[in-house]
Amino acid sequence: MIRVAAVGDIHLGVGDNGTCRAAYEDLRDHADVLLLAGDLTRHGSVAEARVVGAEFADLGVPVVAVLGNHDHHGGEPQEVTGVLQECGITVLDGTGVVLDLPGGRLGIGGAKGFGGGFVGRSAANFGEPEMKAFVAAAQREAALLEQGLGELEAHHVVALTHYSPSVDTLAGEPAEIHPFLGSYLLAECIDGTSVDLAIHGHAHHGTECGRTEGGVPVRNVARPVIRKAYALYHLGSREKGAA
Repeated sequence: MIRVAAVGDIHLGVGDNGTCRAAYEDLRDHADVLLLAGDLTRHGSVAEARVVGAEFADLGVPVVAVLGNHDHHGGEPQEVTGVLQECGITVLDGTGVVLDLPGGRLGIGGAKGFGGGFVGRSAANFGEPEMKAFVAAAQREAALLEQGLGELEAHHVVALTHYSPSVDTLAGEPAEIHPFLGSYLLAECIDGTSVDLAIHGHAHHGTECGRTEGGVPVRNVARPVIRKAYALYHLGSREKGAA
């Protein structure tokens, strides 16, 4: 069994040093890995990234993250990524990692993701250049996720994104903004590979549990949704999936 801790949307800013650390000091007693589902900073600054790095460094378990829209806001995603990686946090962006954990080999493929909407209510690659660019961004992020999930040789695989692959976990959010919270294209990538669990954040007023059309469990771990330092999921046999 692999114990997966996950949280997103912690939105740490300058001056938030020490606000998270205490809740993770005994993490190794409860989890084998910690996944951070984006929006780690408030405005995507390097100074904020340093706060995040200090909070999540040296926890005794691997920490794997993707960036969110807030982490891109300052226009320095590469610099933010660099700071986090210097603190020992693995940041995925169209990439994957395989971890040898006590319960087996865990593969994690990740990308930020993007909006675009869901089946029957999605944006189309038609019309103004701005609309085409929006849809192209959704397609590009889905391709990155597919790339990250590819060729992971592991007992269990987790898809890690910031945007949602399932409309289920958006329940509670106004339907009008669903196209800005996730995309069915992400779910298509997940359903097309051997994924045991999909983790995302971003939807602060959403619902924790859902599934893709193909039946893969999806969990929204935005901190305002789970209302705790992290949610904990167990990966056992592929038949049992996520508890």
